[in-house]
Amino acid sequence: MKALKLRKWCVWITMLFMTHTLLAQQVSINGTVISGTDNYPVVGASVIEKGTTNGIITDMDGNFSLSVTKGATIQISYIGFITQEIPANENKKLNVVLKEDVQTLGDVVVTGYSSQKKADLTGAVSVVKMDDIKNINTSNAVQSLQGRVPGLHVTNTGQPNGDVDVKIRGVSTLGNSKPLYIIDGIPSTRSMNEIATSDIESIQVLKDASAATIYGSRAANGVIIVTTKKGKSGGTHVEFRASLTAQQWQRSVDLLNTEEYGLVNFRAKVNDGSVLNSTTLADGSANKGMNPYTYMYKDSSPYTYMYDVAWNNGTPTLNSMILPEYLDVAGDPVMRAADTDWVKEISRTGFTQNYNVTVTTGNEKGRALFSADYYGNDGTVKGTYFDRITARINSDYKLFNDRVVLGENLSLSKTRSSTLSGGGLQGDARNIQSIVPVHSLDGGWGGPASNMSDRQNPVRLIEDNKQNHEDVFRLFGDVNLSVEILKGLMFRSKFGIDYTGWWKRDMQKTYQSGFMSDKTARLNTSANYGGNWVLSNTLQYKFDLGKSNFDILIGQEMMKYRLEDMSAGRDGFLLENEDYMYLSVGDGNLRNGGGATSYALSSFFGKVNYSYDNRYLASVTVRRDGSSRFGANNRWGTFPAFSVGWRVSEEGFFEGAKNIVSDLKLRYGWGKTGNQEIDNYASYGLYQARYYTKVPDGRDQGTAYDITGAGQGQLPSGFVRTQLQNPDLKWEATTQNNAGIDFGFFNQMFTGSVDYFFKKTDDILVKPPYIATIGFGGDRWVNGASMENSGFEFMLTYNQKVGEVDLNITGNIASYRNKITKLPEDVINSYAGNGNDQTILGRPWKSLFGYVADGIFQSEQEVTDHVEQSGKGVGRIRYKDLNDDGKINDEDRTWLGVEDPKFLYGLNVNAGWKNFDFSMFWNGQVGSHANNTQKTFTDFFGLFGGQNYGRRLMDAWTPDNVSSTIPAASANNVNDEGRFSTYFVENTSFLKLANIEIGYRLPDHILKAAHMESARIYLSGQNLLTIKKGWGDNAFTGVDPETPNFAYPVPRAFTFGVNVSF
Repeated sequence: MKALKLRKWCVWITMLFMTHTLLAQQVSINGTVISGTDNYPVVGASVIEKGTTNGIITDMDGNFSLSVTKGATIQISYIGFITQEIPANENKKLNVVLKEDVQTLGDVVVTGYSSQKKADLTGAVSVVKMDDIKNINTSNAVQSLQGRVPGLHVTNTGQPNGDVDVKIRGVSTLGNSKPLYIIDGIPSTRSMNEIATSDIESIQVLKDASAATIYGSRAANGVIIVTTKKGKSGGTHVEFRASLTAQQWQRSVDLLNTEEYGLVNFRAKVNDGSVLNSTTLADGSANKGMNPYTYMYKDSSPYTYMYDVAWNNGTPTLNSMILPEYLDVAGDPVMRAADTDWVKEISRTGFTQNYNVTVTTGNEKGRALFSADYYGNDGTVKGTYFDRITARINSDYKLFNDRVVLGENLSLSKTRSSTLSGGGLQGDARNIQSIVPVHSLDGGWGGPASNMSDRQNPVRLIEDNKQNHEDVFRLFGDVNLSVEILKGLMFRSKFGIDYTGWWKRDMQKTYQSGFMSDKTARLNTSANYGGNWVLSNTLQYKFDLGKSNFDILIGQEMMKYRLEDMSAGRDGFLLENEDYMYLSVGDGNLRNGGGATSYALSSFFGKVNYSYDNRYLASVTVRRDGSSRFGANNRWGTFPAFSVGWRVSEEGFFEGAKNIVSDLKLRYGWGKTGNQEIDNYASYGLYQARYYTKVPDGRDQGTAYDITGAGQGQLPSGFVRTQLQNPDLKWEATTQNNAGIDFGFFNQMFTGSVDYFFKKTDDILVKPPYIATIGFGGDRWVNGASMENSGFEFMLTYNQKVGEVDLNITGNIASYRNKITKLPEDVINSYAGNGNDQTILGRPWKSLFGYVADGIFQSEQEVTDHVEQSGKGVGRIRYKDLNDDGKINDEDRTWLGVEDPKFLYGLNVNAGWKNFDFSMFWNGQVGSHANNTQKTFTDFFGLFGGQNYGRRLMDAWTPDNVSSTIPAASANNVNDEGRFSTYFVENTSFLKLANIEIGYRLPDHILKAAHMESARIYLSGQNLLTIKKGWGDNAFTGVDPETPNFAYPVPRAFTFGVNVSF
């Protein structure tokens, strides 16, 4: 008995000792898990002791506390993020930042009225990583997508408002080719510059018809789906972003200064054999007919420059050039001759500021978000700017055991921009001569002298338009309801609005600028307001039958759009300031106008997604749209689509290859989409009561006699027809085939996709000219053209941790080509070609057609030996006789190239090391061409008179500079060198370092001391380097091939920013 009790005590003592030992080996760890994407806590992240089942999930604030074995490794994981392993440390609170898993982040993709797993997608859909663009300081998020999405061609205009030209998979119509934007489920065709980039959660691009057909009649040009941020559960969080960008101004063209202009003028007069304004005459006698101050002959024939020359057998040699002291206007010296750098006068270092604060709060029953954003861009051209203020609020609440969700999403924005065009001011600075001063002798404005063309002083334009601006107010948002009727059966309803108000006030002051003047002050005001409302209802049912997964969606949508505009103006104001110049105080020429337009769209649609065993995928879509824009006989259109996919990597026979090919999916899709982007009343016969129509160079088309000449009166007015009706007008229809492969190698170290597409558009809407016998108003819209478009897209991503560096590299390349296959005979001459044996049919829409320049005539013998060419001569351009008929005429024109690029490409590099991150983005295009009209100013002296020209003329052909490719300077154009030829066709291929950024995330101990969740500072540069084709016959001679000709120059910029969350 005693032995039994002793054994019991021994067992208890042993167990107590073992327990004590085990407890001694346990440590308690705690920490917080946050998302590296938005710096918010991750709710429900799994925290597990590696190799055991001991674990916990994070709470509403992302916090966790767990007891683990000393020396253990902790695994932290969450869907959509890369799993992290961290050694347990009882003496330090863990602050874990989960990074996005680029392969699983896109698992759920918004595809139109619903969402879908990326793995189950069978259409061509690209997902944009917002982390790559959210710190680029631009007013338009789409501008930052350039080169990042294969098949998306974004052309930058350089304007402060971020205006861009966007095309998805090239051009498939002869009209409006802009894509449809879907913002939080509401369709819009307005610019994205009214939405703050910081407010955007995700962007998806639907490129093929099988993905975009759900939007039917508006999806032919592709669809860009934008989803804004919503409130998040897990308590209240505040995020603040601030950035400042300095933009370096750049010249769009190098211009002649005063002395250079005089030298080129001298060479041109010598080459042309013109009378030379010289100090001595050809016989050696002094030229006594000159005024030494303005160099004006006594017969009032003005000249600006005088030349000191030596004569040799009637040929002058320049010794020196003598500039006038004054410039003359109507015989009076009013300006002192100058050497003005007009481009510099209108340029400045531009600054862009962006501030954003976002507050989110929420729990398991509801969420809310409020954000405010300010963006201000003072452009690099003085007088141009863009300011925007936006405010956004949204919330949603769960009711009735979470079966009902009620939400709202509202955005307000107000923008203000200059009425001046930066490109226009660049043109003014190019045109006015450098000898003209900014100001006259009396402190007024300088301007063209008597012997110059009527070119405006751009500095005056900037100063006199400071008070002019245009404002846009936009109200955008929706209220929405979701009801779970049964398990898997969901009803959703949304009522959305997109309304804008636009207002412009344009005060034109009196001025005197050289010989140009306007003695009447004028005021013009314009305004419009309107927009659309949208009501959509959908019923979605998701259910499984064995290994089969079904997702069925049916829906209905209605939209109504209306816009009203009005304008008024008046002349004659005694005071010229913005406090006085209103319509009621003008004393002359009261004028007004106005109008309205509207259209409606009604739609029914359905979609079925099917998946069997996560291997075999299929999707079928159909949409039927009715639009008021089309004729009564063809108001409705039906747009079907289907797609299939096969996840080969999920097959049993593929298991042996998965260590190499970790993912492989084949897909194919076909669909039909429409285009309704024409005038709202295109199908109607239109008539208008015109009391009086003043046509300076034609006959009056009014419908009443204007006896008083006031544009109004008592006589009754009839109607005049302005457009013929077409009750058979119908939709443009685009059918598209898309075949694609999604792949991954070596456990998704390499991932990517490749797509090939073929698009065909029929019944393209055009308005051909009409024969005169039809009479007034013979215009009529018809379905009369066809176009084909095909191409491929390829994307490859490398994602791996190299040592302590997280490295992600993504490259993409795309190519497309279109051709016009059908046109009405009466519109063929409106496009490139000669209208006979060489037409645009069978060729790309943006084909270039003209003469072939064949160098410069170097000698009289070459001139004599060449075929008949009116105006040919030594130093002039020689043209090829392509049809060998012995003369140069219209029949010697041919195809010279295509404006669209052959390839578009981009390369994005992201790297992270400890608390540092680095990114670099390159993009470019290959095989594009442009008609560089800038050369008409930089290479020729005789195409325009009395204005300034480009510095390239300094290198023009002379007998001592025979290697030059620029023709000899001449004030005449006897050789018709302004004709379009290969001389103006230049290669606009380029490679740009579009963005480079380095950032630093503050360490945990600083964050804890400052009571912050996260903080990051960064420095970035944009448009830092451009590599262009600068050699060969078609070398690009401008500054930026992305914006050829006289566009607003894209600036080089540097940004410093701070992101903080609490």
